[in-house]
Amino acid sequence: MKKKYLSLIACATLLLTGCGSGSGSTGTASSTGGSTGTVNENGEYVLENLNIIVDGTVTATVDAGQAEFVKQWEDAVSAKIGHPIKLNITQLDHSDYSGTVSRTLTTGKPGDAGYPDALIMSASMLRQYQNTGLLWNLANAYDHASFQSRITLPSINLNLRTADGAQYGFAPTYGNGCVTYIKKGWLESVGKTVDDIKTFDDYYALLKAFTENDPDGDGTNKTYGVIAAGFGKMDEAPYINYMPEFWQGAYPSFYQKDGKWVDGFTEQATIDALTRLNKAYKDGIIDPDTEEAGTKQAREKFFSNDQTTSEGVFTYWAGSWLRTLTDNLNKNEVKDKNGNLESLVQLPPIKEIKDTWGGYLNREAPTWVITDDGDGNDAREQAIFDALFDTMLDGDKVQTLWTYGAEDVHWSTKAEKFTTNAGQDNAKDYDYKDGEFHLKQAPNDPNSLWKKNHLDPVLVIAPLTNGFVNDDPLITEGNKFFTENCVDAPTAASSATLSEREADLVEARKGYMNKAVVGEITPEDAVKQYIADFGSVSDQILSELNAG
Repeated sequence: MKKKYLSLIACATLLLTGCGSGSGSTGTASSTGGSTGTVNENGEYVLENLNIIVDGTVTATVDAGQAEFVKQWEDAVSAKIGHPIKLNITQLDHSDYSGTVSRTLTTGKPGDAGYPDALIMSASMLRQYQNTGLLWNLANAYDHASFQSRITLPSINLNLRTADGAQYGFAPTYGNGCVTYIKKGWLESVGKTVDDIKTFDDYYALLKAFTENDPDGDGTNKTYGVIAAGFGKMDEAPYINYMPEFWQGAYPSFYQKDGKWVDGFTEQATIDALTRLNKAYKDGIIDPDTEEAGTKQAREKFFSNDQTTSEGVFTYWAGSWLRTLTDNLNKNEVKDKNGNLESLVQLPPIKEIKDTWGGYLNREAPTWVITDDGDGNDAREQAIFDALFDTMLDGDKVQTLWTYGAEDVHWSTKAEKFTTNAGQDNAKDYDYKDGEFHLKQAPNDPNSLWKKNHLDPVLVIAPLTNGFVNDDPLITEGNKFFTENCVDAPTAASSATLSEREADLVEARKGYMNKAVVGEITPEDAVKQYIADFGSVSDQILSELNAG
């Protein structure tokens, strides 16, 4: 096993150059020591210290009640497994999550300080690592988990299995995806409604109007049509979800087409997409910050109170993000020309998206994984599964912690009254009776209502059994809109050569894409250079994929 750890270092080092954008990662939780466990008198492995690495999908951060979440998790799980256990969370910045994970996994081993027992991975990350020997095959543990009898979406995890039946990731929810949000006040300012935007030409004309017709009403023309976290997300499937209208039927990575694996970056559809993006960039309707923006920078510009350099369109995650984006607009007192607080509308997929993919792309589910210590004994890994994964979907106390956060910090059933944004136009009163489940004010922002922690109750594969339901109308609207307008994204590719060269391909595709969009090279030359530099690598990967 040591040989497998060392063999991955070379390829994972390459991962660092192509993962994420924006600022470096930041740990936002207490530092972790090495994982510890003992063998009791019955020969059973007793896990006493659990180290996990998470991304921003765990919203109970250090400044938002994480300590209380951890304490309540430790109490609840200790009671379930019959002995005390300590939970250590290292939370990384989303912009460079995969890069930091790569450095951690390839420069350490289980038992080292800071090395995770379990961590979150995207579907594409899972496929990069599942053949390296670093991850534990949890198929048997999953098949015998206590939550099996309550699973309503069995295919989500069964689809993660390899050809020989191994399973290295655990998905507690299905994937979700992105939808296009438009500022309603800006729409009205340029004389449009969402029903007017049916085709790409309609969409493009709207972006031009947002750029040129002073939609914020400040007397200047400094606005942009759209911003995104990159012209395309080359390091994260489904790659095109932040600017779907421009990419339409293109898919700049390996995917299956008519039953055969192809390299989508070499296709005419990618040239066409880059051509559309280049025109929009030259016309000034794409915020130039898009080239290097991370997700945090892009969304904060979108809902900034300084609308003079903001944008009218932002494609981002569906469901609870309709509430989050709306709340941030209101918190920043962003108003339309008439002085009303700004709101958002969701754009149904334009004709070109429906004619190619069929709708917005529902990504493959993000997963949790367990690191393998390589000793040939599953006792440690099974103990991690039992403490973390099996309890995560217990239907009651622990699942509620992962879904909503800590009791009486993020949510409560006690009688209480409170007001958000007191004394302002958007003030709202809340009044709950004793025994009534409700979300509380966010610990880090008393003017916002808490939304969820890690698990989306609408997306989870085994629902809560305690009746705790968040009835937020915007979240319900957002989830309903996405489920009515989405299709499953292509399955992520996995092969030996792809695992070794993924980072090189990601960096190259991003570089060629950016040069083509900003006009340093033509879209045709971007694809030609990619083929010249990486055609043999691509051919080898396709040979492996199609042979399997």
